[in-house]
Amino acid sequence: MANRAKQIGYWVATALIALETLAGGVMDLTHGRTNVFSGTPVVDVVTGLGYPVYILMILGVWKLAGGIVLLAPGLPRLKEWAYAGIIFELTGAIASYFLIADATGQFVAPLILAALAITSWALRPPGRILGDLFPGTTPRLAAGNRATITTAR
Repeated sequence: MANRAKQIGYWVATALIALETLAGGVMDLTHGRTNVFSGTPVVDVVTGLGYPVYILMILGVWKLAGGIVLLAPGLPRLKEWAYAGIIFELTGAIASYFLIADATGQFVAPLILAALAITSWALRPPGRILGDLFPGTTPRLAAGNRATITTAR
């Protein structure tokens, strides 16, 4: 029963964060559309935070790629990158609102979305998790060289 609840939680969180990421990518690429959370055109939001408009093209492409990867079967390494990118983008948005001393509470939407992304990542089923780099071993630091990882056999 707990496994079933975990699976449902994973798919609900993943569907929501993937759809938001895909929709956000489309909004970013079309520039003039309205931000669903604030009712403000996306270009105004980005420039109000101090970023150039061209960042929307960069973010839009990466958001579309990330949303597709989250929904695609397999691709565990790309999924790790997609989750990392989504968290980077959302925490960057939160930090941007704080750094401009925004008092309107606009940071709440990316905060909720970041929590959804973390939930999706944490509830991943085994087939969507990046496996051991060295199966059957325990990673440990090499003596005298902290930059090198060796494996105990």
